[in-house]
Formats: sequence, C-alpha cells, structure tokens
Amino acid sequence: MAEIHHLTYGAVNPVVAYIISFLGSLLGLVCTTRARAAPTPGRRARWLVLAAITIGGAAIWLMHFTAMLGFDVPDSPVRYNPWLTAFSLVIAIATVGVGLFIVGHGPRTTLRIAGGGLLTGAGVLVMHYTGMAAVRVSGRIEYDPGLVAASAVIAVVAATTALWFTVTIKGWRAIIAAAVIMGIAVCGMHYTGMAAMRVYLSLPGETPVEGSPPRS
Repeated sequence: MAEIHHLTYGAVNPVVAYIISFLGSLLGLVCTTRARAAPTPGRRARWLVLAAITIGGAAIWLMHFTAMLGFDVPDSPVRYNPWLTAFSLVIAIATVGVGLFIVGHGPRTTLRIAGGGLLTGAGVLVMHYTGMAAVRVSGRIEYDPGLVAASAVIAVVAATTALWFTVTIKGWRAIIAAAVIMGIAVCGMHYTGMAAMRVYLSLPGETPVEGSPPRS
C-alpha cells in the first residue's frame, strides 16, 4: 500500500478549506433566510437556487477540492479527470437544491427535513466519491468500508442539520453559529472519506496517469 499525504502543505489546506466552507454556508443561510421572507413563490425559488449554489458549490464542492490540493501520493503523479470533476460540481449543487426546495416549499415538518436531509446527504456522499473517482494515480484506489460508512453517516447528519438550520434560524448570531457548525461537519465528512482511501501502486510504466494536474 502506497504512502498517502493528505496535508502536504501542513495546516494551510484544511484551514483554507474550512474558511471556504464556512463562508459558503454563511452566504447560503443568508439566502435561505431571504427565501423564507420572500413574498412570492418565484422570489423564494430564486433565493433557494442561490442558496444551492453557495452551499453546494462553495461550502461543499469548492471546500472538497481546496482540501484536495493538499493530497499527494509521493511515489505517483496525481491527476484529475476534468469531466468527472465538473460532474461532481453538478451533483453537489443539484442535490443541495433538491433538499432546499423540499423543505423550502410547503409545510415545514420533521418528515420533510429528514427526507430532504437523507436525499441531500446521499448526494453529498456521491459528490465526494465522484470527485475521488476523478483522481488518477499510477495504480488502483480502494476504500475502507467502515470509514466509508462513517462518512455516509456524517454526510446525512450534516445535511439534515443544515436543512433544519435553513428553515429555523433567525438573526446574525444564529446564522454565524450555524455556519460554523456546517463548516465543521462538511470538513469532517471530507477528511473521514479521505481517511478511508487506500492506494496500491502498479509496476513502473504499467498504469499511465492521464488527466489534469491539480497544481500548475
């Protein structure tokens, strides 16, 4: 099994990734607050779309790939499939958006929040492992099932909590506190999923590594 580095640049990547996740969550929660106060369904929908972009696109997807800049396999080049990488962004925004629209329209019930959280959490999980499927190394990548299951639980709990925040919190103190918690949850899910990763290298020249480099 190959040596894997998740913190190639020390604390820089996880700290920056957390800040991005916090800011994305903060902007998303502000959007959902505006959505709740919107006088028409059309305006509510527009605010929810913006919330999906900021939470799914920034707080989750951008956080993931910022953290991935610290990922390295010393004995192999690391590349990314650009199409799978882009597709993981679509998954993140779409699933968060579905969850927000489930809880953002109609009666705000526990069942709606739980159902939306389950769907959104599953989407976040698929986004993470789709993003990881885009990784190319000189060998094969496998995952520890127990840690994958743990990352799935974290994703669903975090998504459900986030949706609960979007329909309940009011005021800047509550919004900031919720964004702090959401950022921790998103980062926790990411690094739990990364801890599940195992890399088994091929013989030199056996597996060509194609794709885009993470750093130019």
